[in-house]
Amino acid sequence: MKEINVSGKKREDLGKKASKQLRKEGYVPCNIYGAAQADGKPEALAFAAPMSELRKVVYTPHIYVINLNIDGESHTAILKELQFHPVTDALLHVDFYAVNDQKPITIGIPVKLVGLAQGVRDGGRMNLSIRKVNVTAPYQRIPEHLDIDVTNLKIGKSIKVGQLNFEGLEMATSKDVVVCSIKMTRAANLSTGEETEEEGEAAAEGEGEGEAAPAEA
Repeated sequence: MKEINVSGKKREDLGKKASKQLRKEGYVPCNIYGAAQADGKPEALAFAAPMSELRKVVYTPHIYVINLNIDGESHTAILKELQFHPVTDALLHVDFYAVNDQKPITIGIPVKLVGLAQGVRDGGRMNLSIRKVNVTAPYQRIPEHLDIDVTNLKIGKSIKVGQLNFEGLEMATSKDVVVCSIKMTRAANLSTGEETEEEGEAAAEGEGEGEAAPAEA
């Protein structure tokens, strides 16, 4: 994964009034969560980071390892959760999760389809069902994206998570989840002379009926 640097300052006052003031000053309230303590709750450090620096981490399709410098203390983390205003979409709060060399993490990795599928060449349409697949691995082994070769994928066929295999990565998304598939289109159907199941059912239902009512505007 790519790395990016973000600075921050610890915050002592955690109230709503203090958080509102921070946002007015161009900062976003944040927490970084570490290992669980004796009571089972994760250790947390409250801090604030400049919106100008968080913007390049939040508004991007890329996944970053984030090197946090909080009042001179270094922390390595990934994004855990983002909170936005329901009306304005302004960033209200960010949670980070501390990572280390020993403990694997589970994170969603963007899917990248590679190659021109046979089904698309035959007139079908590529359908991407999920944009990210969850994987578990040490953070140093997490790739920026998962390259999936679709060259041989034909019309009516799909690729499921269970068919994926990447060295050093454990798939955390259910193996039955469909990643992508090739759907039949009318153009492909006409070129092959085949009839899809849906079209066959529609034709059967339409036999013997009178003139169809005009479509609503």
